[in-house]
Amino acid sequence: MSEWSVAEPRKLTFDAPVTTLHVRVVNGTVNVVGTDEGSARLEVSEIEGPPLTVTHKGGALTVAYDDLPWKGFLKWLDRKGWRRSAVVSLAVPSGARVEVGTVGAGAMVSGIEGRTEVRGVTGPTTLVGLSGPARAETVSGSVEAQDVTGSLRFSSVSGDLTVVEAAGSSVRADSVSGSMIVDLDPAGGATDVALTSVSGEIAIRLPHPADAEVEVDTASGSVSNAFEDLRVSGQWGAKKITGRLGSGRGRLKATTVSGSIALLRRPPMEEDPYDEVPLEIPPEDTAEPTDGPTDGPTDKKVL
Repeated sequence: MSEWSVAEPRKLTFDAPVTTLHVRVVNGTVNVVGTDEGSARLEVSEIEGPPLTVTHKGGALTVAYDDLPWKGFLKWLDRKGWRRSAVVSLAVPSGARVEVGTVGAGAMVSGIEGRTEVRGVTGPTTLVGLSGPARAETVSGSVEAQDVTGSLRFSSVSGDLTVVEAAGSSVRADSVSGSMIVDLDPAGGATDVALTSVSGEIAIRLPHPADAEVEVDTASGSVSNAFEDLRVSGQWGAKKITGRLGSGRGRLKATTVSGSIALLRRPPMEEDPYDEVPLEIPPEDTAEPTDGPTDGPTDKKVL
């Protein structure tokens, strides 16, 4: 086993294989990126308070405070620990398993193909380009996920969830009062989404045409539906949106007690007009450069 005590900015390179990464910090920032390289790199660019302990043993790389355990992490609220901060950046093999725990720190994990688990108390979490299974747990911190093709599991007390371009993955999320926005990629596979909240608002944007069995219900919240093929029932108190879109290969379920639920429709994917219409150059005094038509989310949160 190799061990380092990092009390000031420092860079370390690990030539031995890294198959698992554990990071636990208080305040500051954690950035983890997956690479095709066999080695791993660590940079601590800022640090205040007690030193971080770095260990490498049997393929497991750990960057953490000695008094900050992974087990029971979300209950760690020792006020003495708040007088510390670190900015940590790591590059690890993309197939590694990643576990990140933060108290008040922001975390970003990208390009990981192995399992990813992030636990946070108040800091924001960003997940980008993950193809392996991912889990995010937070007390009040927000979670944003983009281009996540593996399964995503999310739970929070009051933290918000935003999922952009979920493609062919399953999303399971539950919250007490946090809001949830899920945007499904039309190029993805069958929809598999299940969202539960007590008082938080839920908005789901589906591609057009969509392909899913839909079951949405709320005990006392409002509902909004943009699909003619779905049935809205209930006027006072409990309300439901049910039905089948397309062949019903996917599954979409959302439940709240008092939070509102909105099913939104993505604009249909447009064909490239240059395939059928000859290109005409406008007059010189009005010509402007163009990048052509674009697809993708154009709606903002509508709740």
